[in-house]
Amino acid sequence: MNIAFFGSSLVSAYWNGAATYYRGLLHALSERGHQITFYEPDAFGRQEHRDMDDPDWAEVVVYSGSDETDVERQLLRASQADFVVKASGVGVFDELLEREVAALKNASTQVVYWDVDAPATLERLDNDPQDPFHDVLSKYDLVLTYGGGPPVVTAYERLGAAECIPIYNALDPSTHFPVQADERFRADLAFLGNRLPDREARVAEFFFAPATALSHHHFLLGGSGWDGNVPDLKNVRYCGHVYTHQHNAFNCTPKAVLNVSRESMARFGYSPATRVFEAAGARACLITDAWEGIELFLEPDEEILVAADADDVIRHLRDLSPRQAAQIGNAARQRVLAEHTYAHRAEQVESVLAGRRTDALVA
Repeated sequence: MNIAFFGSSLVSAYWNGAATYYRGLLHALSERGHQITFYEPDAFGRQEHRDMDDPDWAEVVVYSGSDETDVERQLLRASQADFVVKASGVGVFDELLEREVAALKNASTQVVYWDVDAPATLERLDNDPQDPFHDVLSKYDLVLTYGGGPPVVTAYERLGAAECIPIYNALDPSTHFPVQADERFRADLAFLGNRLPDREARVAEFFFAPATALSHHHFLLGGSGWDGNVPDLKNVRYCGHVYTHQHNAFNCTPKAVLNVSRESMARFGYSPATRVFEAAGARACLITDAWEGIELFLEPDEEILVAADADDVIRHLRDLSPRQAAQIGNAARQRVLAEHTYAHRAEQVESVLAGRRTDALVA
């Protein structure tokens, strides 16, 4: 299959949490014989903060982040593909792309809306009955989401989607794996995530509150946006943006790694973040905030520790021995390798798309 994909960025994870997902899934599809062209805008400083060269498994087309005619040229080129994908959250020209990708639908080209932040999209539509996407959504052949489970599927179908199927995050074993510890990331508990309004209150609950209560434990906070107006705690270190090539060391070094969902993701459930699989791939002992559907991915108490509130995080940290942390991390890695790699997800995507265009499958 020839797949044209309009997304935020494939080559830069800078303020772009979907990068790992795009890379893992599209690389795996390429390895199954499919042709991938990724269209991304030159916007938000991402090209200046690239953390990978153009891969040999996808053609990357960078278009202007301010010139609408350049977008139109890329849409014309993409119209020759078997499938044209508009991902959510490109960041520039989203309304134009939502409309014009849907308009590319014809007998030889099918169009897919791929939502990497379904809670945000659904909230946007619920809050604005005049949003143009209401009229466009039903024109897409298919909606794929990177999480959300039954609540998201039901919501999308209620809004008129022809079909909605979750394609969850996963592990790319070639990029996320155990490495030697790095003293820069030494801590009892570490969290890596950009500062976002939809997550800040939960970071305060699951990270800063335990750090305040456990003054003799060491905490590490990575990600962009935490450089001002944050609690001044002597046992908390801030390390700023952590590049993707450093993620394995970040996950391997602390005794435990924290996952904190955005509030909207936790509300819908069934939404494991990319950091969950990255950490599990590195054999990290994960502590996650509670959300519905966790057991579909990792078994609580055996492969992951679940915290309903700050008190649970505090209890886990007080009770967790290095040996227990290693056992949980090993079990998590075995589980994701067996069931949750991007090769598994690519096979699912291929099956879904092939059901609509069997002649496009590569033998």
